[in-house]
Amino acid sequence: MKRWVTVTALSALLLSSCSAGEERMTAAGTTRGTNSHKQQLIHANGTNVMERIAVPNGYERVPAEEGSYGDYLRKIPLKPHGTKVHLFNGELKAHEVYEAVLDVDVGDRDLQQCADAVMRLRAEYLYGSGQHDQIHFNFTNGFKADYATWRKGNRIEVTGNKVSWIKKGTPSDSYEVFRSYLNMVFAYAGTLSLSKEMKQVPLSEMQVGDVFLEGGTPGHAVVVLDMAQNPKTGEKLFILAQGFTPAQDIHILENASNGKGNPWYSTAFEGKLNSPEWTFTREQLYRFAD
Repeated sequence: MKRWVTVTALSALLLSSCSAGEERMTAAGTTRGTNSHKQQLIHANGTNVMERIAVPNGYERVPAEEGSYGDYLRKIPLKPHGTKVHLFNGELKAHEVYEAVLDVDVGDRDLQQCADAVMRLRAEYLYGSGQHDQIHFNFTNGFKADYATWRKGNRIEVTGNKVSWIKKGTPSDSYEVFRSYLNMVFAYAGTLSLSKEMKQVPLSEMQVGDVFLEGGTPGHAVVVLDMAQNPKTGEKLFILAQGFTPAQDIHILENASNGKGNPWYSTAFEGKLNSPEWTFTREQLYRFAD
């Protein structure tokens, strides 16, 4: 019984580390818009980010190497225009603060929250591109959970705050085994562990795939899904996507300063970045180290 209570308490801490949940909303007003209110940017028939969301006049999408993580994120399939965000239990998300929904399943457990959505996208890219040995995430206590060890038939045993590998399964590279690995990671990793595992980068060096991240309990994370730049002024714009609490579909966030139909944010924001459900600072931009 003591072991169960300890593990459950640790799980509850991690699962609540994404945010205070659906009740939390940030005040809009300080995040700079893109002054493109009258331009039609949303193309309903588009099936991915590049096709669905146009760049404002005067801007060009930042180049992304074919097959790179940035290229992958831009081409992730989107659900049909107008699709609502659903929670893991089938209920609708209370706050409609999004422009589009990624066609990525959320599962049937309350696991894939905010940091988990960031890890899911990164892991799916690495798995799909055959970079299996690069898939690894740290638990909140520092334990390194790497997919290379998991796919050899090893599994992770948690006893209190002690974590270890045990030989329990059979070697397999199947997608089902990959997803079981991710569920384990989602249960014991979160914003706090990501903030220690990822590296901070200056806002001026932002790349597609970077993450605005506040580690803690509560904490939150949103991923930069696409970027554009004005070749004359050098100003950069970006699009954000997030998961949230309870676990829910990953979705592209609106920018309240622009209103519906223009989800682009500018890196020229002053002070704080107000996303619909969390506020970040300029110093909270992170990148996966490898």
